[in-house]
Amino acid sequence: MPRASPLPRLPWGRPGVKAVVAAGVFATTLWNLRCFLNPSEVSREAPKHTEPLVVLVWEWPSKQVPNISRDVCHELYGIAGCWLTTERQFLGRADVVVFPHTRLQTGRDRLPKERPPGQNWVWVSLESPSNTKALAGWNQTFNWVMTYRRDSDIFIPYGKLVPNRSATVNVPVKTNLVSWVISNYHRTQKRAEVYKNLSRYLHVNIYGKANKKPLCKDCLLPTTSKSKFYLAFENSIHQDYITEKLWRNSLMASTVPVVLGPPRANYEQFIPADSFIHVDDFGSLAELATFLKTMNSSRYQQFFAWQKRYSVKLYADWRERICTICTAYPSLPRGHVYPDLESWFNT
Repeated sequence: MPRASPLPRLPWGRPGVKAVVAAGVFATTLWNLRCFLNPSEVSREAPKHTEPLVVLVWEWPSKQVPNISRDVCHELYGIAGCWLTTERQFLGRADVVVFPHTRLQTGRDRLPKERPPGQNWVWVSLESPSNTKALAGWNQTFNWVMTYRRDSDIFIPYGKLVPNRSATVNVPVKTNLVSWVISNYHRTQKRAEVYKNLSRYLHVNIYGKANKKPLCKDCLLPTTSKSKFYLAFENSIHQDYITEKLWRNSLMASTVPVVLGPPRANYEQFIPADSFIHVDDFGSLAELATFLKTMNSSRYQQFFAWQKRYSVKLYADWRERICTICTAYPSLPRGHVYPDLESWFNT
């Protein structure tokens, strides 16, 4: 093979412009070849944003911790470059640390003593403000919030409607008028008061621990689907607080939800206006009862028009919720800390 000729030199011994450019191209080629042959060596020198995002879950939100040793975000949800871990020895390497509020009740002494530079802490809660206590102690602690509220840094709804090309309507045979699944019944709650007054005008089939008729996981939807209407009553009234009572117990069961929660306009930001009945649509519960009892078949079928365009996606796996942090990460604000978490959440 012929030897490469030396770079042409000008009379005073310095290489010409073309020669300098050629040398630069050659050096770049060698560097690219090195990257190809030794990717592990180069990865240590690459900018941090090109590496997988490390999300440390300080304590898992649910009692049962699933296996997250694999690349679960990519394997299960198609989210690449997202590594979840519960191993606290990775605190120094973590880009994000997740703190579920249900695990914070014991106090600040169980939090990390120091926060590495550039690391962001996320406060997570799916409960309403009425059921979220001891927030005052967490001022100036968290960079981002992750809740069911649409104005959260990371929005994690209980469910949503997704486009569905099937364009079919599936309404099971109905044998009951109204049903309600309730586990925690407290007379002071608004939903208890509304049920008590509504039950004066129509019969409600009640299931759940509160009525000593618990339903197994696989029994829930088959049971509620037999009723024309379902009482999707929230345990407290707050903006955007629309839970599985609507998404799973009612819409997924193909029964018409009668909702008690935030105003109708808030529900319409999540589901079509003609897919549900709001308690506030009526001047009295007697009027509501009459409306339910006298509805004809044609009118009833209209409540399911949404099924021609959508299907329900239920968020029930905490792995999926936490993986969404990586999707949101590039657009999240930097250098921000919530000075008064309690005030923000109770607004």
